[in-house]
Amino acid sequence: MTDLAPASDHIRLLIVDDEPPARERLRHLLEDLREVAVVGEAANGSEALELCARLAPDVVLLDIRMPGMDGIEAARHLAALEEPPAVVFTTAYDEHALEAFEAQAVGYLLKPVRREKLARAVRHAARVASPQLLRLAEQSQLGRRRAHICTRAGQRLDMIPVEDVLYFSAGQKYVTVRHRGGEGLIEESLRALDAEFSPDFVRIHRNSLVAVRHVGAVERTADGQYLVRIAGSDETLAVSRRHAARALRQLRGAH
Repeated sequence: MTDLAPASDHIRLLIVDDEPPARERLRHLLEDLREVAVVGEAANGSEALELCARLAPDVVLLDIRMPGMDGIEAARHLAALEEPPAVVFTTAYDEHALEAFEAQAVGYLLKPVRREKLARAVRHAARVASPQLLRLAEQSQLGRRRAHICTRAGQRLDMIPVEDVLYFSAGQKYVTVRHRGGEGLIEESLRALDAEFSPDFVRIHRNSLVAVRHVGAVERTADGQYLVRIAGSDETLAVSRRHAARALRQLRGAH
């Protein structure tokens, strides 16, 4: 991960690619664009998110095929930023073109990247409004699910492994992500989270989505109220009457 000197009156650009020669080539191609300032480089999706939060680039050149967190997932996590940058995907694999456009990237460049196409994509990205990546989880059909949930505290991004999430709980504006290490907030709907992570998460209430792996027991009170107890804790969540039959069937089938 490289943090370079920022520039104020230029298009601030971040290069993300797991291959050093590819990053070097892009940096070389961008040298002729006087209005562009490369403010940093990242070798994977996690580093990209960290640098985006700190450097606030205008445009991100984002490789799709990377080990660990790929470019598609990284782009979705950019939704946690208050002002997400424009995204231009780069890849050597043409079959990802449709996914890139569905992810509302401003541009898509096929490797080896050509100077003229790169210049056109970056200039176009800088002119348009920042893409509303927040809606990706609900609008795009990416055919994959995230391995992490990205929560934000100010400009700090926290990457929470999905396997560590105990449950999602919806409030008036935000959804609380309760996990092994604490909790954080995201701006996503339970409906989208349910669609993405089912059947590993079960809807037990209109405001609650619980991780099956972290359910220790299902209990019933004297007045007939079902409760889900989180494994290894005294924490319980209410199961609504509306969701009881389906939720209990799913939970009992999983255990």
